[in-house]
Amino acid sequence: MIFNVQRYSTHDGPGIRTVVFLKGCTLRCRWCQNPEGQSRRRDLFFDPGACIADCHLCHQCNPDQVVEKGEGIEIKRSQLSDDAIGQLADICPSEALMVCGEAQSVEEVRAIFLRDLPYYRRSGGGITLSGGEPFAQPEYAHALLQAARALDIHTAVETCLHVPWKSLSDALPLVDLFLTDLKHVDPEKYPLWTGGNLATVLGNFAKLAASGVPMIARVPVIPDFNADPTSMMQIIDFISDCGNIGELDLLPYHTLGKNKYERLDRPYESSTTPLRRDSALLSFAREYADKKGLKTVIGG
Repeated sequence: MIFNVQRYSTHDGPGIRTVVFLKGCTLRCRWCQNPEGQSRRRDLFFDPGACIADCHLCHQCNPDQVVEKGEGIEIKRSQLSDDAIGQLADICPSEALMVCGEAQSVEEVRAIFLRDLPYYRRSGGGITLSGGEPFAQPEYAHALLQAARALDIHTAVETCLHVPWKSLSDALPLVDLFLTDLKHVDPEKYPLWTGGNLATVLGNFAKLAASGVPMIARVPVIPDFNADPTSMMQIIDFISDCGNIGELDLLPYHTLGKNKYERLDRPYESSTTPLRRDSALLSFAREYADKKGLKTVIGG
């Protein structure tokens, strides 16, 4: 189950890349820019601005789960089956209702790799698995990596590391580069903001670093969570102590995913103010990382 394939990307590994976004993640980060990637099942986006309020087709298709209210509708999402999600999107003439998520076989995705092969060859690029969390579907992720490896394509995986170590270790022979998220090292703040187990993440990070596989550490810098000097120093200290980190990417917080929460009828629980790339905090973090010998990039 995937929710996007982004071709001609230049931000998720070297060269020109095809990024495959797999659905499913065990974390629930408050600032997640891809909330549609958290669930393993298909989701239904609803854009009120595109809705033709007087067409009534979605209500007629599913009157129990789509209730008309005033000039709009209310979707009983917890009651929607996968079949109902597809029917509602297919019947909407304005595409105010859209399905997020599609089951694609390894062969179907491999066909996309083949179409982009000349770009990989010329640019030193390849494919990147992202999400969600790719290893929330470990067998599928491994199969996609194997398909790329068989074509001699450079492979990268972006992972939050909140997965069993076996999912990562089994993939080691198939991955040329790991893009590893490290959001915090504070055992109290981490679960409060992500719903995850910090020990799992730190343990996996250290094991990956010890394995010798090329790694880029990615730190999203989030207001009220880790956007302060103490948190930045603690995170950078941990990364530096692990060793074998080719690059540290500091990713300033943005709100580009906020509208997705509205279209999923979910509350947005993070700051509504982006963090500027030229902020004093990011300058401080970059200088501190440089002193630790880490090649540092401010992304976003």
